Amino acid sequence: MRTLYFDCFSGISGDMTIGALLDLGGDAARLKTELAKLNIETEYELKWEKVVKKGVSATKFDVILTNHQEDHHHHHDHHRHYSDIVEMITGADLNENVTKMALSIFEKIGRAEAKIHNMPFEKVHFHEVGAVDSIVDIVGTCILLDALDISQIAASPVPVGNGRIRIAHGLYPVPAPATLEVLKGIPIQQTDIKGELTTPTGAGILSALVHEFGSLPSCTAEAIGYGAGTKDFPDHPNVLRVILGTA
Repeated sequence: MRTLYFDCFSGISGDMTIGALLDLGGDAARLKTELAKLNIETEYELKWEKVVKKGVSATKFDVILTNHQEDHHHHHDHHRHYSDIVEMITGADLNENVTKMALSIFEKIGRAEAKIHNMPFEKVHFHEVGAVDSIVDIVGTCILLDALDISQIAASPVPVGNGRIRIAHGLYPVPAPATLEVLKGIPIQQTDIKGELTTPTGAGILSALVHEFGSLPSCTAEAIGYGAGTKDFPDHPNVLRVILGTA
């Protein structure tokens, strides 16, 4: 049985997940080809490179928004409704497993946002998550996971961070309300680190796809990948580690 383990010792975000899966040996060409099926490729460019975070070599993945998309950002009209995103994914001719996983992640985040903002689920505006980079992060993660042919996904307890962050609605405590709502039922790890370690996208990936949470299951490690986060912390490498193993 092939298991993928998310070692979230520094939290998890969408870009860290794709970086880690590429670092593990994920097929970058397949990622680009499959993402093109969403028909939004004029709005972004993909970039990834090797970086070193506190002595650990990792892959940093970025979605670079094109000028057209940045103009949208400045006018704050780039948000997409949940229903728009469902339509985009279901109409994209992705394989059934990728479609199912991606819709499941968006539903987890959408239901959390709807509850926090007390609004109908279908009408949820995806602020941070509705932006093109998060659509790419979520669908891209599902494309790379599908290609691994794994039986189950496990993960460590999740540190979320401390302090406050500025999001679309203003200054909020960490974890942001939507992130915490998505993480209901998932073990959270205490940490003294200031800042947001786990994003709504990262929380959605874990909530929708992980079968069990705990320490690394018994397995023979076949491949290991490290995905770099954007921030740097003084006392530890800000990376997500993924381990592909057989039991």
